[in-house]
Amino acid sequence: MNTTIFSRVAVTPAAAEVIDTIRERHGELMFHQSGGCCDGSSPMCFEKGDFRLGSTDVLLGSIHGCSFWMSEDQYEYWKHTHLTVDVTPGRGASFSLEIPMGVRFIIRSRLLDEAEMAHLPPVHVGPI
Repeated sequence: MNTTIFSRVAVTPAAAEVIDTIRERHGELMFHQSGGCCDGSSPMCFEKGDFRLGSTDVLLGSIHGCSFWMSEDQYEYWKHTHLTVDVTPGRGASFSLEIPMGVRFIIRSRLLDEAEMAHLPPVHVGPI
């Protein structure tokens, strides 16, 4: 019996280093996958509690000790996709905490395979 649990979201080592730097300055953090306004569709990093979660936001999991959320409508579109948070040089146009560092978080995505889909943990809807 396969008891492997797969994740919906991950983080690159480079993004983890940026998260560590931000955490030193701001404390506990959270992510919310932007729905397409302002900076396109970008993962946004906030101090935990600074982004007001709605009753239909979906908790996809945790990356490097930070909860990772997106809207339920967007989740319906992305639910068959694995997301990896990475960083790239350049200034985004968002309120995300990495912007003053001269980098911005980005998403790299791929479709989940059947084995991963069969062993994904359930998502949580609404604030915790």
